[in-house]
Amino acid sequence: MPFLLRAAVVGGAAYHVGKKRQQGRDAEADQNQQIADLQAQQDQQQYEQQAAPAPAAPDNSEDGMAKLTQLKSLLDQGVLTQAEFDMQKQKILMSM
Repeated sequence: MPFLLRAAVVGGAAYHVGKKRQQGRDAEADQNQQIADLQAQQDQQQYEQQAAPAPAAPDNSEDGMAKLTQLKSLLDQGVLTQAEFDMQKQKILMSM
C-alpha cells in the first residue's frame, strides 16, 4: 500500500506542476497576442498618418505684408519707437 500512496502523491504533484506550467504558457501566449494586437494597431495608425495628405500651410505672406505695412505706418506717425517697431517686425517675420 505505501507504494501505491507514494505513486499517487508523486503523480498528483506531477499533475499539479504540469498544470501550472500550462497555465504559464497560456498566460504567455495571451500576452504575446496582446502585444501583437497592439503592434498591429500602431502599424495601422502609422500607415494612416503617412497616407493622409499633409494639410496645406496657410498663406501668411499677404497677411504679414499688410501687418508690416501698418506697422511701418505707425512708426512713421511716431506712434511706435524704433525698438518697438523692430520687435513687432521680428514677431511678424517669424510667423510668416
